[in-house]
Amino acid sequence: MSAVSSQPGAAPAKLDAAVLKIAGVVVLGAIMSILDVTVVSVALPTFQTEFQASYADVAWTMTGYTLALATVIPLTGWAADRFGTKRLYMAALLLFTLGSGLCATATSIEQLIGYRVLQGLGGGMLMPLGMTIMTRAAGPDRIGRLMAVLGIPMLLGPIGGPILGGYLIDTLSWEWIFLINLPIGAIALAYSAWALPKDAPEPSESFDFIGMLMLSPGLASFLYGVSSLPETGTASDPKVWIPMLIGALLVIGFIFYSFKPQHPLLDLRLLRNRNLSVASITMAVFMVAFMGAGLLFPSYFLQVRGESTLDAGLLMAPQGIGAMVTMPIAGMLADKIPVGRTVPFALILIAVGFFGFTQVGTDTSYVLLCGSLFVMGLGMGGTMMPIMTSALKTLTNHEVARGSTILNILQQIAGSVGSALMSVILTSHLNDSAKVPGMVDPQGNPVTEAGLAIGSHANPAIAQSAPPGLIERGFEFVADSFAATFWVGFALVLATFIPAFFLPRKREVSHLDDAESGERAAPVMLH
Repeated sequence: MSAVSSQPGAAPAKLDAAVLKIAGVVVLGAIMSILDVTVVSVALPTFQTEFQASYADVAWTMTGYTLALATVIPLTGWAADRFGTKRLYMAALLLFTLGSGLCATATSIEQLIGYRVLQGLGGGMLMPLGMTIMTRAAGPDRIGRLMAVLGIPMLLGPIGGPILGGYLIDTLSWEWIFLINLPIGAIALAYSAWALPKDAPEPSESFDFIGMLMLSPGLASFLYGVSSLPETGTASDPKVWIPMLIGALLVIGFIFYSFKPQHPLLDLRLLRNRNLSVASITMAVFMVAFMGAGLLFPSYFLQVRGESTLDAGLLMAPQGIGAMVTMPIAGMLADKIPVGRTVPFALILIAVGFFGFTQVGTDTSYVLLCGSLFVMGLGMGGTMMPIMTSALKTLTNHEVARGSTILNILQQIAGSVGSALMSVILTSHLNDSAKVPGMVDPQGNPVTEAGLAIGSHANPAIAQSAPPGLIERGFEFVADSFAATFWVGFALVLATFIPAFFLPRKREVSHLDDAESGERAAPVMLH
């Protein structure tokens, strides 16, 4: 037997059975939490019908979950050190699974929202804890390849979710989008108990109550304001700017405060590490574009092309296939080559693929669009996880939990901002559509040609009774609105090149097993 080597120039150690066993635990948890978000988004119209609720009410099943994530993620770094990653990970799995089971029993929209919050308290810890567990298990020489394993559910979740959700709702019932988590959760819990190494918690650090009272409510309040943006359509609405302002003030207050205590809730001193700070900025800009685009691509297939939820999900599959092709290669390269030499090429692929969607119309070839998604997937497989690898690789074993918490908070904020931004821009364009004379909706608002065209998918009688050419004009306007919004996403992808230029181009010196730090990671032995 020999310990994993991390000496410069040494051949990267292989992923042995012990490490892959741990990776399987983390991937199971990631699949549950990431798929759940996208599966539930597909079910919102069904919730409206089942619970006789407005869209604004059922949207809280998503917003409540997001706010729960924002509340619990900042606590994860401290809790991992205090109680141990294995215990905390199993507790998060149990909480998420319990919340899933309760969601399936909901008899009102209020109950469902409450159970989703409970689910989010568990789900919010799964990803940062998973990154911490895998980083510590892999060691510096194998972190890239192991992070590539974790990246598979992160990239496939937004694609597989609509397919799975559409299938379960169409063939069974809405309850099954939650019930499916019960057997997976039970397997993940048993697997975790067997596969994860015994904890060695460090109870010496005191809990930062003052930091928690500022950061957790601050993030939740800010994200609530951001989540309300698509509904109101303007940042000047008090429902948007008041919680965003309160949240921003609390977060800014925490930033100034966090440098005073020895053990703050979120250790922003880690951002003095150039690799972590550059990777964090790059990841944040990338996530704004990625999450916003993730919302727009299936919406185009649904609203312009009239595809079913299941078919729209299947049309997104080339993106996932592309990511699966490059992700293992990118993970292997991240262990050998500085990510600053590879990520820009992956971003070029994303930009080329994204450009194809800036040209969409009402009858754009599916071959072109699926080809664009595949190329984009190739790029995404070589972007997200190598950036995370660079961020965590140069942290000490003790710093990994806090570093992964910072990354997950930034991802949550950037993802919410990206989704809201793209929704508002698209809605703003659609609202500029010509009004249909003498026609109003049930709320008394004028009906636009674009709105009538989108509605004709669900109600073909609209198209039959509409004046000649009106529906066609409406669809052309909707397609043009999507194209204009895709241009914004394309610009954000190009903006990612700016921070990516500063990613390390020389081989990083890893501290994950640095003896001088006094926090040497336990070496994983090769059998």
